[in-house]
Amino acid sequence: MCFVKRTSLCFGAGYVGGPTCAVIALKCPHIQVTIVDINQSRIDAWNNPDYKLPIYEPGLEEVVRQARGRNLFFSTDVDKGIREADLIFVSVNTPTKKSGVGAGFAADLNYVELATRRIAAVATSNKIVVEKSTVPCRTAESMRTILEANSCPNCRFDILSNPEFLAEGTAIDDLFAPDRVLIGSLETPEGKVACDALTEVYANWVPRERILTVGLWSSELSKLAANAMLAQRISSINALSAICEATGANIDEVAHAVGKDSRVGPKFLRASVGFGGSCFQKDILNLVYLSESLHLPEVANYWRQVVLMNEYQKTRFSKKVVDTLFNTITGKSIAVLGFAFKADTGDTRESAAISLIRDFQAENAKVNIYDPQVEPQQIWIDLSEACPTIPLTTLQQRVKISSSALEACKEAEAVVIATEWSEFRNIDWNEVYRNMKKPAFVFDGRILLDADKLRNIGFKVTVIGRGENL
Repeated sequence: MCFVKRTSLCFGAGYVGGPTCAVIALKCPHIQVTIVDINQSRIDAWNNPDYKLPIYEPGLEEVVRQARGRNLFFSTDVDKGIREADLIFVSVNTPTKKSGVGAGFAADLNYVELATRRIAAVATSNKIVVEKSTVPCRTAESMRTILEANSCPNCRFDILSNPEFLAEGTAIDDLFAPDRVLIGSLETPEGKVACDALTEVYANWVPRERILTVGLWSSELSKLAANAMLAQRISSINALSAICEATGANIDEVAHAVGKDSRVGPKFLRASVGFGGSCFQKDILNLVYLSESLHLPEVANYWRQVVLMNEYQKTRFSKKVVDTLFNTITGKSIAVLGFAFKADTGDTRESAAISLIRDFQAENAKVNIYDPQVEPQQIWIDLSEACPTIPLTTLQQRVKISSSALEACKEAEAVVIATEWSEFRNIDWNEVYRNMKKPAFVFDGRILLDADKLRNIGFKVTVIGRGENL
């Protein structure tokens, strides 16, 4: 949950609220910013004297160092923030439902509702409430109904939608120079006043022509649409990567040629083992559920295919590993380099590495994992959830977490690049080869490494999207 006052701005302490409000504090030194969260350990981490923050994001530590204690503060006193704020940002988690109606597709809005009810119960003055979480269309209407039904007399609430468009790994740069800031409001005089209030906050550093004001429902849908279309591009290029492997074409060359078309452009045309993160899959599934709810089955099936192709890409890659290692990996040691869903973040949500390791465990392989940012505890949580039939004690016998890439690769029969960390390019691959069993295989799921250089060392190299053997 996040709170804003003309002289005090408070956000939730997660992947969105933390970086966003830290940048607001940096760019708006005249505004006091307080991040609140009910998770004491998370707040303690934000207040860590050595700046060991609860999330990793390039540039975030520098921002926090400059602003914390000046006009940036962290607290668990949610009620105090609600009472003192004029604008309240709701920036809570909205995961995909795991049970009940819409399970596997619809967004779970439990945390949004709890936050909204807390605001209604505590607020004693007029507030502007802003959706920062990714939510289905018309969630703002539900929030307004709850607020008006439970608020104090003469306490007015105006609701805005202000979705985030951050990319983990570049979030701070995205906040410093956003492509756009989107603010949705009701087309009423009160709605426009609320919209202007939030616009003034961002206008401290964002050019006004990049601050887009739209209708409330358009804003909510725009967030889902943006992520769905980005994920669609990834699934499209990944689908073509399978054709490349079957025909002997090179997906890098195909993507480069296609991206030169100004109508297409080069971004999000890099083939990989599959997309991950907290947004793409969740938002597409949300769009699928919305389409079905609106009795648009053809639309739902169209967007569902984007997710199915992503799952196919991960399964296809893990099968390629098994097939190449003489159709069995039972008892074989595989080094998986990277566990985060992308480089320059410690976030593991929907990471392709989790799916790969789950598949390797189904084949009774031994796995050595190395990631420079993901904490071991998070790895065990993710693998336990991905492999529910395997006891944790058994998993910990089959899977080891290494402190370096060289350690992970020692005595391995294959190396799998699951995350595009730049440091993997600079590994001493000659030493890796000397310490691996022979033949030594490398499977590059991120098109990260110099395949010819590795082959000259002696590796058998498979790169996603390249039909090397044809």
